[in-house]
Amino acid sequence: MEFLLKFQWEIFIIIEVLSVVSLLFFGIVRYLMNKKKLSFLFIGTFLMLLVLEALLAVVLYQETGEISTFQIVITIFVLYACTFGIADFKKLDRWMRKKIGGWRGEELLTDKDYQIIEQNKNPKYLARKYRWTSTAHLIVFVIVQFIFWKLGTANMEELVGYARDLSWMEAGTYENSPYPNETLYAIGMLWGIIFVVDFIWSWSYTIFPSKGK
Repeated sequence: MEFLLKFQWEIFIIIEVLSVVSLLFFGIVRYLMNKKKLSFLFIGTFLMLLVLEALLAVVLYQETGEISTFQIVITIFVLYACTFGIADFKKLDRWMRKKIGGWRGEELLTDKDYQIIEQNKNPKYLARKYRWTSTAHLIVFVIVQFIFWKLGTANMEELVGYARDLSWMEAGTYENSPYPNETLYAIGMLWGIIFVVDFIWSWSYTIFPSKGK
């Protein structure tokens, strides 16, 4: 157990590297070597590594009894893999089929694939898509942050006071914040940074639309 505590970040990085390699080998084996059954072995490996990451976070929590930055990072990666990661994997899969199909002189993309590729080049479609996703992210963010703040404040008046005066953010500690403990403070602040970046990036497609080909 001491080994896991000492080398937790190194283990996490190794797992992430192996996960990416597994997905790449999936495409190589499936499309370049044309071994479809064998390719499922690498998808299984990827899923096993994802579960291993989650188990690592659980084991370390049971050992230390507290939620650390490491466990928060793993949670973000696991949630990403189970949500947005699925769409990104499909993009990677189409890219591999296009490249490998070109090397083999064989068409590996379907008509539906080409429709999706063209659709993702449409600035209006992208702007509409990211408006919806950013709005959904905003709603979830506000609800969860409200719950966190509700747990850390005595009443609505105090909660609204923190919302009006954000100077508590400069302190860098949870004691003078609306969060009830350091763990929720770390989660809330990290999520806040991610939310702001994601929201600006998503709405840039609407404010500064690119020219369609």
